[in-house]
Amino acid sequence: MTATPIEGQALADQHASHQGLVDQVDAAHVTARKLDAIIVPTSRRPGGLANAIAAAGATDATLIVLCSKDASVAETMVAAKESGVRAYGVDLRLLDNDNLVPRFETETLLAKLGFARGTDTSLKRNLGLMIASLAGWERVLFLDDDIAFPDPAHLGAAAGLLGEYAAVGLTNSGMPDNSVVCHALRSSGREQDTFVGGGALAVERRAFGSFFPDIYNEDWFFLLDDQRLLRTAVTGTAYQEPYDPYHSPQRAESEELGDTLAEGLFGLLDDRQEPGSATLGYWATFLDNRRRLIRELLAETPDWGDTQHMHLSLKAALSQSERIEPGFCVEYLECWRRDRSAWRDYLDLLSIEHGEGNSMEKVFGNLFLSDAVQSSG
Repeated sequence: MTATPIEGQALADQHASHQGLVDQVDAAHVTARKLDAIIVPTSRRPGGLANAIAAAGATDATLIVLCSKDASVAETMVAAKESGVRAYGVDLRLLDNDNLVPRFETETLLAKLGFARGTDTSLKRNLGLMIASLAGWERVLFLDDDIAFPDPAHLGAAAGLLGEYAAVGLTNSGMPDNSVVCHALRSSGREQDTFVGGGALAVERRAFGSFFPDIYNEDWFFLLDDQRLLRTAVTGTAYQEPYDPYHSPQRAESEELGDTLAEGLFGLLDDRQEPGSATLGYWATFLDNRRRLIRELLAETPDWGDTQHMHLSLKAALSQSERIEPGFCVEYLECWRRDRSAWRDYLDLLSIEHGEGNSMEKVFGNLFLSDAVQSSG
């Protein structure tokens, strides 16, 4: 499935791997450094945060937990205190989420055309960047609540690479973190790799000027600037807990647009092209190829027995794909570029108004979060 590009020409096809875009570094050969903070967006019950609390304790990092839905700030802070972890929890249910971070053009476009996802992961990660910026932190780790670390020392290695690299991912030794369509490709016996993700991603300060758009594969977009991938490495090991990618067809539906855009852009990067090479014609061909691929998977996947849920998920992905127009892909990326510029301007303004290196109490006050914050202290 991996495309072999003609020199100087991008192939509008989905690639099986993008590993050639990042450097693989042996954690044993890295001088460890300290993480300033671990930022966890969560909507699960507090028991699911045991791994994050353990990671913060092992690295003496400040733990920032951004909570919604079933997550309990109070119970999480009790657990952190019992473990001797310095932690702060923000209950987003007590806040006006529409005004926590800037309103992005990409969000407006998705809502207008019926592609809004209704999730808050991107909002939480962007809020984490704002907190990190005002706190004056240099090295933070974004961590999902279903990730564990067989060797916490690898977090120090990831932090040690920051400076040389803008972002460092931890190699996933558990459940592959892929979209539903890519899981189906692997299940079919085709080659399918994983890539760096926000589930365990160390980020240095110079990358704070990038943002997480509210779309699937928001972490891939975060790693992009207007011309290329931010200098990124992979080291150490993290473990993704198992999950059922085919549990609900709505999962595939909500992923399809972001997966299409990200796979299309990263295919260009593989072929030594810039994101600006994603023309109307490129997206027309890429969408045709993507749909052909999903139809092939559907033809190979019976709609009964053990593969019934996979079949239904692929049908949902194809139905959503058929709603995506090449012109929309071009328009989305134009909005995304303007959003990147607006986000950098916003962070600069925050810095001018409030300074950097503030106490946590002042950080939360400046961001109007104080009424929703609890600490382990």
